[in-house]
Amino acid sequence: VALADAVSRQVVDHYENPRNVGSLDRNAKNVGTGLVGAPACGDVMKLQVEVDENGKIVDARFKTFGCGSAIASSSLATEWVKGKTVRE
Repeated sequence: VALADAVSRQVVDHYENPRNVGSLDRNAKNVGTGLVGAPACGDVMKLQVEVDENGKIVDARFKTFGCGSAIASSSLATEWVKGKTVRE
């Protein structure tokens, strides 16, 4: 139960205080952009990552149009990928 409570608090925090909202320069050679949608519920997410010359993700941004869980998971995903390599 304690783990579930901690995860729930983290999800609520990312919904109420989303991190890394916005866009990167889509024309930059080291920025990749992905767009995904869920037709069943109408959620759409754009995720962008900026990669350095060693393949490490140095920045990530998102814009999500959808429900609270879609916003929270997009925010959390940007936190998770920063500092990882593209391969990871």
